[in-house]
Amino acid sequence: MDYEKLVSVMRKLSLQAGAAIMDIYKRDDLGVETKADDSPVTAADKAADAIISAGLRAAFPDVMLVTEEQSATHKARGDTFLIVDPLDGTKEFIHRRGDFTVNIALVEGGTPTRGIVYAPARDRMFYTQADGTSVEETGAMALDTVGPHHRIQVSQADNAALMVVASKSHRDQATDDYIAKYAVRDMTSAGSSLKFCLVATGEADVYPRLGRTMEWDTAAGHAVLKGAGGDVVRFDDHTPLAYGKADFANPFFIATAPSVALKPA
Repeated sequence: MDYEKLVSVMRKLSLQAGAAIMDIYKRDDLGVETKADDSPVTAADKAADAIISAGLRAAFPDVMLVTEEQSATHKARGDTFLIVDPLDGTKEFIHRRGDFTVNIALVEGGTPTRGIVYAPARDRMFYTQADGTSVEETGAMALDTVGPHHRIQVSQADNAALMVVASKSHRDQATDDYIAKYAVRDMTSAGSSLKFCLVATGEADVYPRLGRTMEWDTAAGHAVLKGAGGDVVRFDDHTPLAYGKADFANPFFIATAPSVALKPA
């Protein structure tokens, strides 16, 4: 894989998709529909998916592509593939809360190795560079010119005073019970894959997720977190979260800085 090309293409496509999403975000009618699994989908999900999938297929025609909004791609098999969630946090989008993201990642050997998470309503962009290290880009974010950016790194956690991030839309009692096992200094909530990025930047130490997610929900954030020195592990046995599963469904997991002393399930 040409990682320099990949990062450039992912960055450009995420910006183009983000612009399409924000155009629809400003409208009165978001084009909300309900999918077969009862989850919502909007005109923005579809527009972003069309931009990203066309761009990735043109740039990398020989690499398998899995995208949430195209069920035909869910038949893909193998441990190396591109995976896309064109609009993660659709509920945040519908409620106009801003915490939604564009997500593109490359999975190799069952592990996300390169990825980008772009939050167009928050003007925050996180991605892995060609060498696998993660950065946050700031500034105008022009399509063809990379703006000012800086390396991001997970925290050196104080296990007597942890900062925890949890979901805005999927918080439940089981999550609260697990968080209660830790000595928590403070908690914050965020939508979509931004939670991975808050751990990656050291704004939070740990993010437990005790709920259903799919690989396209997590791959890009997982890649960004790994490139910042963190990791994502299964909730039950703390082994690495693997990708390329038969149905692309994830088990419960914990995204964490390695300095966090994880508690048993």
